This record gives sequence, C-alpha cells and structure tokens, in this order.
Amino acid sequence: MGIKATKHAVYDIKYHFVWIPKYRKGILKEEVGKRVKELFEEIAEQYEFEIDTMEVMPDHVHVFLTAPPKYSPAKVVNILKGISSRKIFQEYPWLKKYLWGGELWNDGYFVRTVGDKVTADVIRRYINYQHRIEHRQLKLF
Repeated sequence: MGIKATKHAVYDIKYHFVWIPKYRKGILKEEVGKRVKELFEEIAEQYEFEIDTMEVMPDHVHVFLTAPPKYSPAKVVNILKGISSRKIFQEYPWLKKYLWGGELWNDGYFVRTVGDKVTADVIRRYINYQHRIEHRQLKLF
C-alpha cells in the first residue's frame, strides 16, 4: 500500500472504515460473513481500491484500504455498502425479512485517515515552518 499514481495524481491515501449491519444484528457470521469479505475484495478490484486488512465480525466490519483521490471517503463506503448489500440480498433473500426494513447496512460509518510516517504533528510543523523559508522568484534572464 505505498505511493500510487494515476494519470493526474500521485497519492498515498489510507482509510480505516468501520460500519455495522442494520440494528447491529449479528448476521455476518459463517457463510454470509465470508461472502461479504469476498464481495468487498471483488468491489475493491473493480474500483481500484487496495484492501490492506479487513475483518468481518458478526456485528461490524473493519476495512483498511487505499483508494484513488477521485473517490471521497463517503463515496468509497457507499460503493462498498451499496454493491455488497444488493448482492447479499440477492444471494440470501431471507436476510431482508430478518432486517425488517430491507437494508443490510446502518446508514452511518466511522472513517479515519492513516499515515505511515507522516503524522499530524509532522504536517503541522511543515506548514508552520513555511513562513521561515524565503521564497524567491527565479529569474529566467
């Protein structure tokens, strides 16, 4: 999960997401949990996300991934939740009745950006140091 590049950007963006099934029901066990994990891998490949680590627990999900900068964190989580929800309900229709309203995932989520070597403190020091550097316009002639 190092530095990546697209045609127009070089990036190193890592997100840690956590979200829960609707009503925090413990439905992500055994076969369903395994299938959710497989779906996340398939979706990640399709959208150029790279999943570093993932854990599907019976009542919540952790996904640590990198995604191109064209995707906001909200878009990343909506893609993962939306596609997985449709496919899980197609494959396990009994879940719709069990979850009352027919939604697999709770609306909310937690997200945190994660850095390897560049911490918030390093960024603050770098920004605060900028005013001390003399920026001169170079002359061409």
